[in-house]
Amino acid sequence: MRTPAGRRPPRSGRASRARLTARRFARNRLALCGLALLVLLFAAAYAGPLFSPWDHRTHDFLNFLSGPSADHWFGTTQSGLDLYALTLRGLQKSLVIGVLVGVFATFLSAVVGAFAGYFGGWTDRLLMGFVDLLLVMPAFLIVAVLSPLVRGSGWPVFVVLLAAFSWMITGRVVRSVTLTLRDREYVKAAKYLGVPAPVIVFRHILPNMASLLIIDAVIQAGVAVIGESGLSYFGFGVQPPDVSLGTVIADNTNMAASYPWLFFFPAGCLVLIGLALAFVGDGLRDALDPDAAGAQARAKGRTKRGPRHRPTRNGPAKHSPAKRRLRTAEDTATEGRR
Repeated sequence: MRTPAGRRPPRSGRASRARLTARRFARNRLALCGLALLVLLFAAAYAGPLFSPWDHRTHDFLNFLSGPSADHWFGTTQSGLDLYALTLRGLQKSLVIGVLVGVFATFLSAVVGAFAGYFGGWTDRLLMGFVDLLLVMPAFLIVAVLSPLVRGSGWPVFVVLLAAFSWMITGRVVRSVTLTLRDREYVKAAKYLGVPAPVIVFRHILPNMASLLIIDAVIQAGVAVIGESGLSYFGFGVQPPDVSLGTVIADNTNMAASYPWLFFFPAGCLVLIGLALAFVGDGLRDALDPDAAGAQARAKGRTKRGPRHRPTRNGPAKHSPAKRRLRTAEDTATEGRR
């Protein structure tokens, strides 16, 4: 669609805001490194097993506790399993669990917090009372107690357990933001027009805190990966025959001192996941919230350095004809006074 003058209409504000956010994110080198590292981890987890002839369940009875070699890139375990295949399989499971828990926990916190803040009254008291009850309960111990009861249900139930105890603090933050947004003019106008309350919440309130929810989802994913690995390490998380980074580390901890590669590679992947998600979350916070401390510090650094002046290809800039005529007139007046 073109305007009568033959020009394209200006792009929407949402597209320009997305471009501005991407430009701010690209200025943060640590955030770019974290994003690249996260992409490499996902690529290694799902494409890496294709380059190895060994499966994570295949035993090599001729190589027990062998070091990294051309046949076994990360070495083998005590039972002859290929550690490279085991680590990548555990990386797949940990990444999937982290992403799912981050999405589910953020969605739950957004819905509960927004409805509590919008309706107020008894709805707010009941929901926030339930949130306070969950906050004072030891989540790690509760998940550890409940996980044996659902051990035969598979890892998706474990995702639900982790998400059920990971959303409360964000829910209170969303409620506080909703208390401010519900008094805005566009929310009141929608209410007076008879728009249903759920439509107002999902169409007018939650989109205005999208930056908060995106950052929270990334942070929750990192916390979920660490929590899942910790529970799996103690035997309360992913159960055999499934494999995660926590189970790989737990199975080889006793021999880590004598055979360090058994601990180094899976633990290294776990550390890289945490660093990558932390860098991406920090970069998203600075890009989506220009008033954040990190964004202000980078802006001050660019202001001190000053703008970059690039020389033109044709040498120094020439004065316009009007400026040349003005300078000639000034020179003539000066000579006349002399």
